[in-house]
Amino acid sequence: MQTASKKTIQGWAMYDWANSAYSLVISSTIFPAYYEAVTGDGNESTALDVIQLGSWRFVNTALYNYTLAAAFLIVAILSPLLSSIADYRGSKKNFLFLFCSLGSAACCSLFFFYGKADILYGLGCMLIACIGFWGSLVFYNSYLPEIAAPEDRDRISARGFTMGYIGSVLLQLLCFVFVMSPATFGMNTGQASQLCFLLVGIWWFGFGQFALSRLPEGKPTGKSPEGNIITQGYRELIKVWKQVKKLPALKGFLVSFFFYNMGVQTVMLAATLYGKSELHIPTSNLIIAILIIQLIAIPGALLLARLAGKIGNVNSLLLAILIWTFICVLGYFIPTYDEETGRGIYEFYGLAILVGFVMGGIQSLSRSTYSKIMPETEDNTSFFSFFDVTEKLAIVVGMFSFGFIHELTGSQRSAVLALMTFFILGGIMLFFSVRQKVK
Repeated sequence: MQTASKKTIQGWAMYDWANSAYSLVISSTIFPAYYEAVTGDGNESTALDVIQLGSWRFVNTALYNYTLAAAFLIVAILSPLLSSIADYRGSKKNFLFLFCSLGSAACCSLFFFYGKADILYGLGCMLIACIGFWGSLVFYNSYLPEIAAPEDRDRISARGFTMGYIGSVLLQLLCFVFVMSPATFGMNTGQASQLCFLLVGIWWFGFGQFALSRLPEGKPTGKSPEGNIITQGYRELIKVWKQVKKLPALKGFLVSFFFYNMGVQTVMLAATLYGKSELHIPTSNLIIAILIIQLIAIPGALLLARLAGKIGNVNSLLLAILIWTFICVLGYFIPTYDEETGRGIYEFYGLAILVGFVMGGIQSLSRSTYSKIMPETEDNTSFFSFFDVTEKLAIVVGMFSFGFIHELTGSQRSAVLALMTFFILGGIMLFFSVRQKVK
């Protein structure tokens, strides 16, 4: 096959530009800090901040993690159904629009999340925004094997992540101005944060429409669904699994991906709350650290893609997993912030540099490696739905484990150290089951 036109590739990459604003501002920086501020008691000496929901009591950060786990579980359940419909009807572009609209509207709705009294509303909007973001990615990712020749997929996949980092950093800098100097604009810090949530929704929807205008319509497979189209999606998933079982390299990669991605995504989703509630890093320094991650992630993704061309995809992934394991150990031992001496800030920045270097690269390379190992098929969306379900179930287990260990031990440090086992298991599986079969 030939790689699609520059216009199509640009449109595909621009969707990463659009939706990565959610990933940075809502998932990683301003919203987690805002959530911790409005649900905590403001007393850093208090070990745990508790939220009462009826007869249930939750640690505020654990409830945040449980909500994200629920969102990912919903996406994992929905994506096989919707992706099979997209394959049959060639409607992946319509579903991409649907989830883009749903997610961006939920981000805008967070503008009205005022505080602890609105906790269910705020968590509900966060859950819907998460579903919109991750639900759209299965259709976005499935475009890759259709618009890029195999030899171009590493490069184009990395380009998408790079565009996402650039776009999200630009919006984050604008939000940074509002949050760091709210009085200049006649607001307090909370109102500035709420404005940022609104800006994310507008950014995501606006640039998302530009991207969609350049993407081709999906190609229907021409197959008639066997029986009920609702159950057909799950039957299709079972068919993909049967094919996967006959392909040892693909099976080994997916098992490995399940474990190491469990660690990657949990670190990325829990990092800000860990820095805020466990290490007591000031919000301004947290935002700076996340910006460092995004800026380092751009050359990191490109460098890892180039390295894959020299030493192979699997060896590059093994190197990234090794670095991630080291990150977990450093994260456990990083000191708590000391306001008088500034101790903990630069250690946190150093950790951010390491995370940024491997964050985008491992995601980009995982996506392109899967697209290379999977068999040639017309049901690209179904295969990427299987990849997507694997990713989401890993996140569900990772986020639930992180929250449960936090509540069980009373410390997020123990949860961070536990993530190291996920990377070790993923690395072992990748080395023994995939390395000898795929380069």
